[in-house]
Amino acid sequence: MVKKLHVGNLAYSVSDDSLKNAFSQFGSVESATVIRDKISGRSKGFGFVEMSTEEEASLAIEKLNKSSFEGRTMFVSESRMASGGGSRRSFDDRDDDRDGRRRSPR
Repeated sequence: MVKKLHVGNLAYSVSDDSLKNAFSQFGSVESATVIRDKISGRSKGFGFVEMSTEEEASLAIEKLNKSSFEGRTMFVSESRMASGGGSRRSFDDRDDDRDGRRRSPR
């Protein structure tokens, strides 16, 4: 089962490839992505890495969390959205009606 990790506090110089290389020493990396601003293309300072197994992911967290990477201390943890879940509210669940008036409290 693929395990998704959140990697924070990345230097702006970190690329997808350098992130993948850092994690590959602890197992098979399915994907490594640095999140970038859509307009400027500049890194937002965090990314995601998908490891092949939970054991590899746990080892990567243990070894890389709070370690120095390209001049910054990166933080590695399990992604909270790893299951692909999450709660999304529909348009009708908004706190106001379509005309902008607030609904009464629930």
